[in-house]
Amino acid sequence: MKKAIIFIFILCNQFLSAQVSIKDSSITTPLISVSYAYQLPGGDMAKRFGNCSSTQMNLDFKSHSYLMLGINGSYFFGNTVKENVLANISTKDGGIIGQDGQYANVPMYERGFTISGTIGGMIHFKKPNPNSGIVFSEGFGFIQHKIRIEVIGNNVPELDKQYKKGYDRLTNGFLLTQNLGYMYMSNNRLLNFYFGFECLEGFTQNRRSYDFDLMSHDSKKRLDILYGARVAWILPLYKKAPAEFYTH
Repeated sequence: MKKAIIFIFILCNQFLSAQVSIKDSSITTPLISVSYAYQLPGGDMAKRFGNCSSTQMNLDFKSHSYLMLGINGSYFFGNTVKENVLANISTKDGGIIGQDGQYANVPMYERGFTISGTIGGMIHFKKPNPNSGIVFSEGFGFIQHKIRIEVIGNNVPELDKQYKKGYDRLTNGFLLTQNLGYMYMSNNRLLNFYFGFECLEGFTQNRRSYDFDLMSHDSKKRLDILYGARVAWILPLYKKAPAEFYTH
């Protein structure tokens, strides 16, 4: 991954010095993008979490021959945790008693991130220029997620900083990704965007040595799936060719 980052930055520096006309032909250019996706869980992920949101940053490279290479990192987050990991310290009605003898406020959230590299291509259209069209890619990388447990007021000793690790289900592993969408690059570089669909498959495992509520180590292999729609704003880094002026 480190070598891929260095390679793409070298390409960025090389092609920023070139002057190109995006309207007339396919260009070679680095692309920086930021995006948002709404994702639905599948596989083992659906048993633990609900729908979530994802923000992502990409550094991609588009070649003249429509080869697409990239690296990206995303952060995903949600408010629905289906797995009752605090059952062993909860009352019959599901509450948790704090040090003051009152019910404590203990919200739980989904938190995670991915890092991956991608390779793909483009089926280009004639309009608005040869650099817009259907984009497809596959990738591989790393995914990690956990249950974030917050204790408002920090009044539950069973959930101090160290003990939370016995409940948070920290999980990570190998990641595969697939993406299909449409990329639009304007002739004047003012409006460039992408929208499409994605699917992520994580081949993961619980990384905590002991889960307090299970009173054991969870060694089960997991298939964590996320799929949804993504929208991105793109900044192309090519140097625009100067306009031609003619005199009579």
